[in-house]
Amino acid sequence: MENIRFTLYAVLAAIVFLIWQAWIEDSAIQTADIPSPPTVTAPAEPAEQDLPALDAPTLNPPPPGESQQPTPVMASAERIVFETDLYRGEIDALGGDLRQLALLEYPVSPDNPGMSVQLLGDRDGQFYIAQSGLISQNSPAPDHRTRYQTAADRYVLQDGQDSLEIPLTWTDASGVTVTKRYRFERGSYVVQVAFDMENRGDTAWSGSLYSQLQRIPPPQPKRNFLMPHTFSGTGFYDGERYNKRTFDKLTAEPIDLRPTGGWSAFVDHYFLGALLGDAASQNRYYSKLLPGGQIILGLTEPTVELAPGAVQTLNTELFLGPKEQDILADVAPGLELTVDYGFLTIIAKPLFWVMSWLHAVLFGNWGLAIIALTVLIKLAFYKLSESQYRSMAKMREFAPRIQALRDRYGEDKQKLNEAMMELYRKEKFNPLGGCLPIFVQMPVFIALYWVLLESVELRQAPFFLWIDDLSAKDPYYVLPVLFGISMLIQQKLSTAQGTMDPMQQRVMMMMPVLMTVFFALFPAGLVLYWVVSNTLGILQQWYITRKVEGEKARTAPAA
Repeated sequence: MENIRFTLYAVLAAIVFLIWQAWIEDSAIQTADIPSPPTVTAPAEPAEQDLPALDAPTLNPPPPGESQQPTPVMASAERIVFETDLYRGEIDALGGDLRQLALLEYPVSPDNPGMSVQLLGDRDGQFYIAQSGLISQNSPAPDHRTRYQTAADRYVLQDGQDSLEIPLTWTDASGVTVTKRYRFERGSYVVQVAFDMENRGDTAWSGSLYSQLQRIPPPQPKRNFLMPHTFSGTGFYDGERYNKRTFDKLTAEPIDLRPTGGWSAFVDHYFLGALLGDAASQNRYYSKLLPGGQIILGLTEPTVELAPGAVQTLNTELFLGPKEQDILADVAPGLELTVDYGFLTIIAKPLFWVMSWLHAVLFGNWGLAIIALTVLIKLAFYKLSESQYRSMAKMREFAPRIQALRDRYGEDKQKLNEAMMELYRKEKFNPLGGCLPIFVQMPVFIALYWVLLESVELRQAPFFLWIDDLSAKDPYYVLPVLFGISMLIQQKLSTAQGTMDPMQQRVMMMMPVLMTVFFALFPAGLVLYWVVSNTLGILQQWYITRKVEGEKARTAPAA
């Protein structure tokens, strides 16, 4: 009885932990004054604040409560449309900004596979763009407000091509010529931006390359205390540690760092926009809040000098894509840390690695990989589970004696408990001795929850039949109902008649119903894990109970 009660308490504790964690995150979100989506106004030129300052402190945000101007519509010229194996996007000739970017491998929903996730965009209520340019204190330089010349208005990565380049040119009367080149490589979410410079003038040119992401923070999801909010904000790596700040914290504490190497990024649930500095250079990473509510995350590289007659190429890179764990670590050190499993990362990462291996090598189906992982976990904990089920079998053996104690002491709870403790002591039996496996599995349960919630690899991953997304709840609640049934069967196997009073029996009967309701809101992959785990537990418990009864029959004295 105590074992099954402890099971329920442990599961409830896990749920309470998730609710508490969601409440903490939700409370933090509620205290933030998140800017609203952009409002359409008359076109306006960007203010000076959207340019990086050379060797100057980051601009402070406006004081809390100060009214802000509506977000201006960015000035625009002709658009260059491009398509690769991974992207479909648009580059504006004004500034060479990357204004639109859709991820072709990631549909918005399984029901609409033709509509891709729009990572970057400057229309339809979204404002999130990538900008880059050159800035100089004393010389003309093409920044993101400069009009570039283009050779074509459409570029497509053809079959057999490994990369696609899009050139934009600018020439100044001083003799400085710049060709800004976007380079997209097949199979890569790293966007390379190069500035080919030639100084045909008589004086030296001095300046820096900068790159920045500019966006309006997205609206926060609806409150749901059973499904914690995943992190949305900024992340940055100073060469040693990964740090993150929500948008409201970024407003109060702007980023102003000068690490060697490093990176900074806008981090969303499944996707990432990151500025990647030269690992060998001391770059400046900064953030700003513009009057219209846009947040700028920027990178300025060290100042260079271009002598008359000299040529030089300055390079920067951006990562614009999904948080796929097998590629992030190869893009930049620490970038894989944006996949945040929380304080149970030490358990979650091995779980994900094993599942990934099972998916890639054996099954090709994430649902089958979850089932196989559950079997492996059960095998790893077999000995611990055996002690648990032996304890339950022993409790069933004591059921008649416990019932006799209940009949003897009636409503005197104190004497009943003392008599039961004396019985356990005399028989050298610990009713809580089989609770360790349950305790050990709770961290696994919570870690797997975050793996299913945070891993983009499991986003919209289908299983069979009606389950087309293991990271979302079961649309027909079949798995939660099966979970409730499996829990009820476990109760029947675990609970010995006579060890519970009527009130406890009613509570125990209600628990499967209550837990089914809770699990109806969890990701289908997590419920699948628990259904399979319960089913294997039922089979293991049935086997061990029969084994214990057989051992008892063999050792019983002959009549």
